[in-house]
Amino acid sequence: MGNLLYLIAVVLIIFWAIGYFGYQAGGLIHILLVIAVVAILLRVIRGAA
Repeated sequence: MGNLLYLIAVVLIIFWAIGYFGYQAGGLIHILLVIAVVAILLRVIRGAA
């Protein structure tokens, strides 16, 4: 489950980068970035515990 969460976070960051530099889609792109950062933080916190 942890690997899947990490994979989803990486994919969201890639989509954010594509959207931010390619399309300038606005708020949706930043929501994707926040979701990806939260997923990475959860992975780090759960991995350390």
